Amino acid sequence: MNKRNYAKELENKIEQFQKEGVYPKLLLHACCAPCSSYCLEYLRQYFDITVFFYNPNITSDAEYHKRVEEEKRLIAEYNRQVEECSFDQMHSDKNARKISIIEGTYDPKEFYEAVKGYEDCKEGGERCRKCFELRLRESARVAKEQGFEYMTTTLTISPLKNAEVLNEVGEAAAASAGIAFLPSDFKKKEGYKRSIELSNIFGLYRQDFCGCSFSKAQRGLEKESKDLI
Repeated sequence: MNKRNYAKELENKIEQFQKEGVYPKLLLHACCAPCSSYCLEYLRQYFDITVFFYNPNITSDAEYHKRVEEEKRLIAEYNRQVEECSFDQMHSDKNARKISIIEGTYDPKEFYEAVKGYEDCKEGGERCRKCFELRLRESARVAKEQGFEYMTTTLTISPLKNAEVLNEVGEAAAASAGIAFLPSDFKKKEGYKRSIELSNIFGLYRQDFCGCSFSKAQRGLEKESKDLI
């Protein structure tokens, strides 16, 4: 079986929308501002976007609030560009639209309950899948409840995240809620590289771990190992 090209599938969808002259309502689950940066720059030309910041996996209140405030600051910067028509002509155009945000409930107990029994899994394994399922099921529920036409997630921009797993989980969550899922692999076509550029342009806080206590602990061990070399 041929491996799906999620980036190409997204391009084909956008081509279709452009031919029809429509700008679908998209609920974009966002994990953090750096990952959102390229996704928003790209998608805002073709969709009416509302960001859904729902990440109960984040390890502490302080870390959560730092990330959600950076997300809001980034969105405010993009909306200012639209208001002032001050786009980077290499990457944005006059069709860019303003972006809204919905902040989900931050309750880490939801995360720990979802990954119970998978605490010892390696990063990127089944524990992460359970986390994706938790966040994307809630995204699908909100998307359906509030009348969005599509949903997707910024998570596929990370080189450390499996786009196939994320699209599989996202499609299942969307189907269960009765809404369409937008396929993606945002890291492709230098999307991840552009996210780093945009993070530097906007001075975004770039965390060095995914979000949960498990990823933070693993990152700490990796740092210690490097220091010992």
